[in-house]
Amino acid sequence: MDIDRARTFLEIVHTGSFLKAADRLHVTQTTVSARIRTLEEGLGRQLFVRTRNGAALTPAGREFERFAQSFVQIWERARQQLTVPRGYTSVVALGGELSLWNPLLLDWLVWMKKQQPKIAIHAHVGVPDQLLEQLRTGVLDLAVLYAPKLLPGFKVELIEEERLILVRTPLKGDEPLDYVHVDWGPQFAAQSGFGQAASGEPGLQVGLGPLGLNYILRAGGMGYFRRGVAAPHIAAGELELVEGAPEFTYPAYAVYSETAEARADVQEALRGLKEAMISS
Repeated sequence: MDIDRARTFLEIVHTGSFLKAADRLHVTQTTVSARIRTLEEGLGRQLFVRTRNGAALTPAGREFERFAQSFVQIWERARQQLTVPRGYTSVVALGGELSLWNPLLLDWLVWMKKQQPKIAIHAHVGVPDQLLEQLRTGVLDLAVLYAPKLLPGFKVELIEEERLILVRTPLKGDEPLDYVHVDWGPQFAAQSGFGQAASGEPGLQVGLGPLGLNYILRAGGMGYFRRGVAAPHIAAGELELVEGAPEFTYPAYAVYSETAEARADVQEALRGLKEAMISS
């Protein structure tokens, strides 16, 4: 089976539209239609039904999806293995959200270097949707995310159950501290985390934990941050815990494909993530 046809099939499944798939693949809609027609002729089954809202999978299409997913992942895996650096036995490609790299994923890199020096690492930093897309298309073997979407053919495993705590810079006189709201995602908002310490709308909202933390360390203020990241600053006297403030759970998960589960190097990478979580 042609890899472009498999990728095209999966893009239609992902976007729900021949037109959107063409835009994402940077080809014409005619090309997309021709690839799917050739694929259907080769399989002897109709894979999609065109609807007013786009395209829907037929029963045969739903059955074929897992095979197409495996084919694309195996192809990407083969491409990566052919470029394994000299002196290494395999490559593991892992991606994670920016705020997870320090300290968890940095500790993981160090663990892999010490415990599995023959496994080369491709490390990626990205936003959740980008990382899931790279995972789906086989560019990544593993993605570490806070709130991953469930994908067919993929497994989700809890790696770290971090807590968000309210901290502030030391008080100086009676001057009130500004509340800096970090957008920790819908789960945080659902737990009533938004504006928890603010008397009104927060004057500063940021979408990245490290940015908010570095801001209050320099300019003063208060906000919710991961306990593991805030702990060194609390120990150094740069921050203090706001006593009595509610805490919120903020788990991190490893996502990987069912086909990757059987690989020894991926299993070692997962073991390393759990070991790094204990030491973080």
